[in-house]
Amino acid sequence: MESRIAVVGIALEDRTKSSQAVNEILGSYGDMIVGRLGIPYRDRNISIISVIVDGSNDEIGALTGKLGNLKGVKTKVSVMY
Repeated sequence: MESRIAVVGIALEDRTKSSQAVNEILGSYGDMIVGRLGIPYRDRNISIISVIVDGSNDEIGALTGKLGNLKGVKTKVSVMY
């Protein structure tokens, strides 16, 4: 399978309720994570995480699918290369 570089945007509506599950999922895909940045957006009461990944379309889809199935978590993917 061909490897892709993508940016995964993750928005958490309630950090205290979903951060542990998000971190567990990201940890299980740690081998494909190139970098990660998390910012609390206090004005909107959400947290934003951007994750740069290098993996196949299937791997990226599996990661975002698991994250997107969590209550209060939204994801978007942009394949860069």
